Amino acid sequence: MSTKKTKGSPVGSLLTRLATIEPHEVSAVVAAFLLFFFMWAGYFSVRPVRETIGTLIGRDATANLWLYTALFSILLIPLYGAVVGRFRRSAFLPWVYGVVAIVLAVVGVEFSTSNLDPFIGKAFYVFISVVNLFLISVFWSFLLEIFDRGQTKRLFGVIAAGGSAGALVGPLVADLTVKSIGEKGILFVSAALFMIAIVCQRTLLRIWKERPLQGAPPSDDRPIGGNWLAGIMFILRSPYLLGIALFIVGISAVSTTLYFEQLQIVAATFKVAAERTQVFARMDWIVQSLTVLTQVFLTGRIAQRFGVTTLLTIVPILMIFGFLALAINTSFLLFAGVFIFRRAGEYAFVRPGREMLWSPLDKETKYKAKNTIDVPVYRTADAFFSQLDVRAGGPVDSALRAVGITGAATMVMGAGFAALWGVVGWWLGRRFEGNVPKARRAAARGAQESTA
Repeated sequence: MSTKKTKGSPVGSLLTRLATIEPHEVSAVVAAFLLFFFMWAGYFSVRPVRETIGTLIGRDATANLWLYTALFSILLIPLYGAVVGRFRRSAFLPWVYGVVAIVLAVVGVEFSTSNLDPFIGKAFYVFISVVNLFLISVFWSFLLEIFDRGQTKRLFGVIAAGGSAGALVGPLVADLTVKSIGEKGILFVSAALFMIAIVCQRTLLRIWKERPLQGAPPSDDRPIGGNWLAGIMFILRSPYLLGIALFIVGISAVSTTLYFEQLQIVAATFKVAAERTQVFARMDWIVQSLTVLTQVFLTGRIAQRFGVTTLLTIVPILMIFGFLALAINTSFLLFAGVFIFRRAGEYAFVRPGREMLWSPLDKETKYKAKNTIDVPVYRTADAFFSQLDVRAGGPVDSALRAVGITGAATMVMGAGFAALWGVVGWWLGRRFEGNVPKARRAAARGAQESTA
């Protein structure tokens, strides 16, 4: 696409004024924005349904489901590695959204014909918990193939705003319609949104293949090849990738500690299931309302001026104080404020920052190691920290209580998790900003050794 044509477009002219987008990048950014919007609107419209199922089956059962989520996340990796190694991205990427749409429609039919079967509810909870991380990991892996390192700093905040806008619209729709169309209707709406995402994905694939961006590597849709378990070996042999994995563990520690507190507080405050779904949906769209403007106007500029280190450490530092406040007072309003800030900050700063960390690495690492860290590492950490929650029950619960770790002390422990998370983020940011070539070489050595 020519620069002249893009400059003459009203949409292109507006975007280049509002954000740090160059004219020749507009079509790819818009396509990526819309893909993220419809994908994330589809997910976030059913997320409140998942959370309501969590309140209905209870904290203990939900914590146990996180173990199954971790197990299926681990089992997904060899399957995904085989698909990436053997199929072109233009073939399997649209199918990812198609499979999700089919599953949501099938579960919607089940909701239509009977009351919620406990097994179906638990299976749906695990499926959504696995697939959401998988979807976003695959999305960013593909974008890292389209944009170079400099472009990621300028553009990833704007593109992430597409996901935030979708995450705003999805729960808002659920909030406004759940009492009239029910959970089954929300599932059908979500399936339709994922079908639209297929169209957006195909459009972005066409832009990638026909109009490669200036500065980005030429498009190459051939299967990646390699060992289907190569991602694990890449991580074990690269300190940089191990650092990213530890950063993900830090995110899990902080979010899981808040998540189970959320289930208890919402269940105690709101007695009707539909009201809980509405509350979860309302919190979701408040988070995204705060996030989307930040991503469009601030994230890219902060990354360019202050660096990725700032994006990775803002939220961990402030969460230390949030947890300490909750250790003193766990009222619903205070908890909701801390919970909303944590999620909005993660979407606006942490998520784009951690995706930028992958930009200097090779294609196979971006797909295989990245997905290994984003899905099974994340979900295994979730399962571990869910068992550490003092109200989840079980032997770990009893051991923690025996040494005096109670509800308030759990919040103090959460502050410690946030501090460690921030330290890892600082190390990664400094490594990325000051020594990117070494990080690239280290990951490349891991790739060569794993395939030797």
